[in-house]
Amino acid sequence: MLITFFRSILLYIFVLIVMRLMGKREIGQMQPFELAIAIMIADLASIPMTEIGIPIYYGIAPILGLLVMHMFISFLNLKSLKAREIICGKPSILIYRGKINEKELEKQRFTINELEERIRGNNVFNLGDVEYAILETSGQVTVIQKPEKRTVIPEDLGITPEYEGIPYDLVVDGKVMNKNLKKIGKNYNWLKKQTEKFDIKPEEALIVTLDAKGQIFCQKKERGTY
Repeated sequence: MLITFFRSILLYIFVLIVMRLMGKREIGQMQPFELAIAIMIADLASIPMTEIGIPIYYGIAPILGLLVMHMFISFLNLKSLKAREIICGKPSILIYRGKINEKELEKQRFTINELEERIRGNNVFNLGDVEYAILETSGQVTVIQKPEKRTVIPEDLGITPEYEGIPYDLVVDGKVMNKNLKKIGKNYNWLKKQTEKFDIKPEEALIVTLDAKGQIFCQKKERGTY
């Protein structure tokens, strides 16, 4: 029992490392070759995990082989447009200039109901509002609305908003983010002065953030570290 327990932990750590090396794509954004490799890795890892009589390297070796294959295919995709089209395919236009492409729907085995479902997933609830719908190689559907149906943005009104940037986490669950402090050219003493305005120390904060406008958001921890 203990052997199976420790083998499971070891294989989990190994598979986790391999998946991290493969990149940060979400499952729904994986290309077909990436999804196939992920499924095979899961299958290969499960065999030595449960079968004590099978040496653990029988699972590790083929997983490493799949990782090498993934790296090779990814390299081909970067260097060759033709290889990219063969391996990943090309996007398909399901709606073109407001008209549904029935031939492409049939080719991709898409029903009207599924098309409507995917469009609703893009917060568009009327097919008549769609100018283009593109089935990406990852399986996602990108929707471009007709100009008159699009949400108004500041540019449409001739307004130029102030630059917002990204907020920096300075404290997370009582832990000071020294790297972020260094990025913004501040130190612990400065942070301490900021949190004192909220009557707490940095270590007592659940979260402290600083936005591009210099505004501090701070919330005190009600309980101990989670």
